Amino acid sequence: MMKFGTGYAYWGNEWKCDYIEVTNKVADIGFDVLEIAADHLYHMTDDEIGKLKQLGEERGIEFTTNSGPSKENDLAAADPAVRQHGIAYFIRVLKNMKKLGSKTLVGAIYSFWPTDFVNTDKKAAWERSIECLKEISKTAEELDIECALEVLNRNETYILNDCREAIEYVNRIGSKNINILLDTYHMNIEEDNMYDAIRTAGNLLGHVHVGENNRKLPGMNNSIDWPEIGKALRDINYNKAVVMEPFLLEGGQVGHDIRVWRDLSNGADGDQMDKYIADSLKYLKSCCLG
Repeated sequence: MMKFGTGYAYWGNEWKCDYIEVTNKVADIGFDVLEIAADHLYHMTDDEIGKLKQLGEERGIEFTTNSGPSKENDLAAADPAVRQHGIAYFIRVLKNMKKLGSKTLVGAIYSFWPTDFVNTDKKAAWERSIECLKEISKTAEELDIECALEVLNRNETYILNDCREAIEYVNRIGSKNINILLDTYHMNIEEDNMYDAIRTAGNLLGHVHVGENNRKLPGMNNSIDWPEIGKALRDINYNKAVVMEPFLLEGGQVGHDIRVWRDLSNGADGDQMDKYIADSLKYLKSCCLG
């Protein structure tokens, strides 16, 4: 059965949070999954990881791990030293994920984010990053962790922009532990039909991100046909995580990186933000579970 989650950054506008506090909050709201930052996990001590793991077990929360890699960890970089640094970085992330019990690494891990589009040689980027991911996949297989590569819109990457090329890319890596992440926000821009894209991905679909066309919570404006999203997922017998990735608050590093230049929350306070996401979760479950 599908499990439902949210990204940790919903309640703030900086890429940081108190994971103990947020884990308790999402458990109280009724989520199954909290998506945390790979870079935060990379820097956690074993003691910090152990405490978060214990809390997740007590509260019934699973953790997925999301990476928007920095440029120093660019697996598509022309400089082999940068690529090797990226490989070592992700191997450490995977090992810390194993300690936490996090079984899915997601994001645009094939390059860096947000990209600067200084170099856009797609063929060369594919060749370099695919070889790096072949290496990383060995550790992923050993640790029984899946890596779901996120398909992004043209304004955020030039490497993977739609489902069909993601399928080709993943097949070239050739690992059972490397699959695809589709995100309704990005699909809304790039796919001719996002519902058919889900069906096309089929059993290669390893993770799903959901949000409206302007990154509001599912159901806040119904720019996307959520019942049809749910039907497409049921059609392929999808039984993994459906994770909200909402961004409503302007300002800070999150607002800058996500390009939120105005308040999308209608001036909501913390209690209203909680109500928004609780209502969205109830609606999303009704659409996805049928």
